[in-house]
This record gives sequence, C-alpha cells and structure tokens, in this order.
Amino acid sequence: MDDSREIPNEEIQATPEQQAVVEEQTDRAEEVAEESALDMTDTPAESIPPEGEIASSCEEMRTPQAEGPEPTPESLPAVQAGEALVEMLDATDGQETAPAEPGESDAQPPQSQPAGPEPTEQAGPEQESSPTIESVIEAVLFATDEPLQESRLAGIVETTPKQVRDCVESLNARYEANHNAFRIEQIAGGYQMLTQPLYNPWLKKMLKVRSDNKLSPAAMETLAIIAYKQPIIRADIEAIRGVAVGEVIRSLMYKGLVKIAGRAEILGRPMLYGTTKKFLEVFGLNSIKDLPKAEDLKNPDRG
Repeated sequence: MDDSREIPNEEIQATPEQQAVVEEQTDRAEEVAEESALDMTDTPAESIPPEGEIASSCEEMRTPQAEGPEPTPESLPAVQAGEALVEMLDATDGQETAPAEPGESDAQPPQSQPAGPEPTEQAGPEQESSPTIESVIEAVLFATDEPLQESRLAGIVETTPKQVRDCVESLNARYEANHNAFRIEQIAGGYQMLTQPLYNPWLKKMLKVRSDNKLSPAAMETLAIIAYKQPIIRADIEAIRGVAVGEVIRSLMYKGLVKIAGRAEILGRPMLYGTTKKFLEVFGLNSIKDLPKAEDLKNPDRG
C-alpha cells in the first residue's frame, strides 16, 4: 500500500507523528483484511453481501462528502483506515464464492398443497340400510287393503312361501315385544295387517261404517244361517227362519257377502248358497272353521 497517497484535500499535510500512526493503523488493517479474506473463503455463499451492496458501500466510502467540514489532521487516521477497508473489499470482489454443498442448490422446497378442506367421505344424510325380505313383506302388507295369499305375497317379494311364513312370525314377535297395536293376521286365506281388538272402542269412534255394510236383523239372521249351514238351499233357510228369505238373499249377494255355491242333487236342482271371501274379510276370519262355536254363543261367559 502506498503510504504517500494524497488526501483529497491537498491543502492539508500530515505531520511525521501522524504519518507514523497512519502506517501503524494501515498495517493492522492489512492483517485484519487477510484474516477476513480467510474467513470469507469458509463462509457460505448465502452470507456474502450482494455485489450491488458491496459496490454501493465502496462508492460511498470513496466519494468525498459534499457537505460538512473539511477533514482535519486529527481525522486523517480514520480516512486512511477507511481507504484500507475499501481496498480489502475490492480484493474480495474477485474471489470466487464458496461452492454450495451438494444437494443444497438442487433441493427445492416442498410444493404447498392448495388450500381447501381435506377430501372426506360424502357428507349428507346417513345412507339408509338396504331393504330386507322381512321389511319388504312388512311394507306390502302395510299398503294393501285386502288380504294377500301366501303364494301371491311370495311372488311379489320374489321369495319362497316358507320364508314368507318365517318373516311373518318374526314380524309378529317384534310387534309383540314392542307392544305395537297391530299384528299380521291370516284373513280369508291370506295375510293382512290389522289392529288388535283391544283398540276397537277408540277405532269405532273414528271410523264411519259404510251403509252397504250395515245389515238389518233379518239379514244378520239369514247370513248366520248360511255361514253355519253352507252350502244350503233357500228352502232350508226359510224352514229355519219361518219366513221368505228371497229378497234378503239377493241383498246379501249384492253386498258381496253371499254367493251361489252350486246346485243341490235333488229334485229340481235348487241353488246352493255359501259365504264369500269378503265375508271372511268383513268379520276378520281366516276360514269358516274360525266361526264361534254354537256352545260359545249360547254361553258367552265360558272360556
């Protein structure tokens, strides 16, 4: 380093004592520069200031301040030290930056996933369980307004008659356990869902009986004779009642409670009368065998 470098202000000259101090500080600055250069070779590239900042700092140090008092002899050592620092920075400009460790430059930060809710299962109402044979039978019997025969019910549900019977028994067991007001009963050779007799007093208050189902005492007597004595000819009915029953029989046939069951193998081949399937439905019977016994009607208090 040239110790005789001129100060920007040419009118000021340093004394010998000040020159000695400047030389001593210059030597120290050179030692510091060497140590710094060694440290910077070991410093990662990321810690070295950008070249633009270094050049800007050098330019500021080299350019004399336009404002402010002119440098005095006491400020010369600081000026010399600043110049030494500028030279040190210039020396580091030409040095190559320390190579980055393998893998650091190639490593890329993990790509961030787009913000949003994590994919989850479809929300909404809970999916209903798949219908079973038992539940399908229950739905069909609940919707029908007439008894369904076992074979027909099995065809609708696409199962066997035995499985229909098993499902009906299972449903009735569940209704009884849950104290439901209805059961599946066998009516007119088929199955139908009916309320229990226990609730008849309340149901009678709600239901309006259709006029075509209202029977006069004469019609009830005639229908009872036909039900218990079928197949029977009209002459036998009139013999029991003691009056003509032709008009009553026609009324019962119109209501669908009585039908012609055939002809008797006697003189004149008179017509035979019997009850219909609707008769079983109206009176809640599965078959004619379920009619009350004559003894029970005479003595209703007996079990």
